[in-house]
Amino acid sequence: MCRKFLTCRKSPTYGRVVPDDDVFLALANPVRRRLLEILADGPRTAGDLAGRFDLSRPAVAEHLQVLRKAGLVRDEPSGRQRHYHLTAEPLADVGDWLHPFERFWRGRLRTLADILEEDS
Repeated sequence: MCRKFLTCRKSPTYGRVVPDDDVFLALANPVRRRLLEILADGPRTAGDLAGRFDLSRPAVAEHLQVLRKAGLVRDEPSGRQRHYHLTAEPLADVGDWLHPFERFWRGRLRTLADILEEDS
């Protein structure tokens, strides 16, 4: 089914830009989410990143490639090393897309709090 068709319905996201599927696929993996958390503290070399996981360097390199393809990180060669930097713009797009759903969850949590108050 066409992505454009699915996102043009009258819903909380109607009229909003939907982040690229690559971003959601990249965020679906816990190793890649952890890599982004580490890079939020500043640029790191590929070796430094690989040393933080119980994974082989090629496995971490594959995760970094997925993040690069999604536009979530960029790499900068520096001599024989590559420094990876967080690119947060796609994450802001995800946040913007999720924002309308906060109203739904706030309402649900408010209802839950009311029920819990009645029971106590």
